[in-house]
Amino acid sequence: KPMFRTAFKKHRCLIPASGFYEWTGGKGDKVPHLFTAGDGSPVLAFAGLWDHWTDPESGDDVLSATIIVSGASEWMTPFHDRMPVLLMPDDFDGWLSGELGPEVLKPAAESALREWVVSKRVNRTGHGDDDPTLFDAVEGEAA
Repeated sequence: KPMFRTAFKKHRCLIPASGFYEWTGGKGDKVPHLFTAGDGSPVLAFAGLWDHWTDPESGDDVLSATIIVSGASEWMTPFHDRMPVLLMPDDFDGWLSGELGPEVLKPAAESALREWVVSKRVNRTGHGDDDPTLFDAVEGEAA
């Protein structure tokens, strides 16, 4: 997109994450699925862009970032039509330096991710709902 043209050339970053969620099912019966690194690594690296700008209303300096998404791989389409672009460690330096271009912004291979159903507690916010058990698999329909 034109608004990201400068950031794509000069402000690239890696955005670390333990995983990401996608939901399946109809309204009121959404089932959360967790996606993590296929090799068991504790961290994924999403391709990202950052920028620094001034809010025109407040005059505040703002530092913002965005995760780059691509169309979904065939494996991901039952969960969503898009997915974050995952970068492999061998691509980190090339992405950050600008040596690698749009050719790395493609859907991840099925082997790059693993998926399982987790508790519907991930849908809640508030005290007590930010703990490692949110990554635990649940049998059948998410609890």
